[in-house]
Amino acid sequence: MDLPPVTAQPNVFPLSWNAQTAKMEEVWDAAQRENWDPKQLAWDTFDVESYSWEERESIAYWWTLLSCFDASAPPVFAEALIKCYEDHEEDPVRRCFFSVTRDEQNHEQMCGLAITRLLEHPDPLTYTPKTELGKKLQRNAHWLYYNGGRYWTGYKKAVPKYSLAVLFSSFLMGEIAAATIFKQMHDNTRELVFKEAFRNIGRDEGRHMAICMALMERDYPKLPDEDRAIVTKQIRAGYLFLSAVLFEPPMDFWDLPADFIDVQREAEEVARGAGFGIPTYEAKKENWKNAMLNLKGVLDRYDIPFPAIPEVGISGQEISEIEMDDIIPVF
Repeated sequence: MDLPPVTAQPNVFPLSWNAQTAKMEEVWDAAQRENWDPKQLAWDTFDVESYSWEERESIAYWWTLLSCFDASAPPVFAEALIKCYEDHEEDPVRRCFFSVTRDEQNHEQMCGLAITRLLEHPDPLTYTPKTELGKKLQRNAHWLYYNGGRYWTGYKKAVPKYSLAVLFSSFLMGEIAAATIFKQMHDNTRELVFKEAFRNIGRDEGRHMAICMALMERDYPKLPDEDRAIVTKQIRAGYLFLSAVLFEPPMDFWDLPADFIDVQREAEEVARGAGFGIPTYEAKKENWKNAMLNLKGVLDRYDIPFPAIPEVGISGQEISEIEMDDIIPVF
């Protein structure tokens, strides 16, 4: 034989370096310029001893909550990066997904550095709480990580089933919402090292949003009808999942103790009193609503029905049930 048999697909081989979407090259260049190192932030200005243990445990809890999403994102986007190779995506698209994986690794490190300094311990689950509130928050953390494990299992099952175009809608939802919260956290947080982190993370998330937008502009005009229906259901599921960090976790979707939200609200009040800029309930609700309306504006361009989000006053297509096996959890 002059040539070997054709490689069965999906497979990362054969490799090629096609490039059609100029916007992706621009985003990659920006990612190279804007890369940052969490260890190089102004940690020398952070006097952890100036906070009470209740304040330290409350702020560390927020970073633990964030870690369910941002700190789990490196493997999430690593899976997506592999899919980009197996689907023989454009070279700049592959590089952009690599940059997201790298960015999210920074965000994971930031969560770990903050938790370790605040608690003087690297693991929120094996740390010995110093206050009664800290004990309740540690139990909350156990439940957060338990739910995160459920969703990771669902994600691994979902990625091979769906096209990258469907995955983009999931990622875009996460990035629009993240850009909202990190801007507010930056503006309302007193501690310099945290302000620096929120500025950098917010800039990263804005770049990730640009990746998703460019890919949607490329792919959504020719999106099959069956994929449009999946996107609609996925947006509703994404709202339910991401509400845990951007609003409050819906108790009929998240598997949590009855007093979980009361404990979290108590910690948020303590953290806000210590100068850590967690938005209030009403601010979260308004931010989440605006993020959903921004996403609706994107999907309206492509005639993709938007789901009803009654929790924040948005009407749309009713989605009766969300089954974990049918959706792509958003991290």
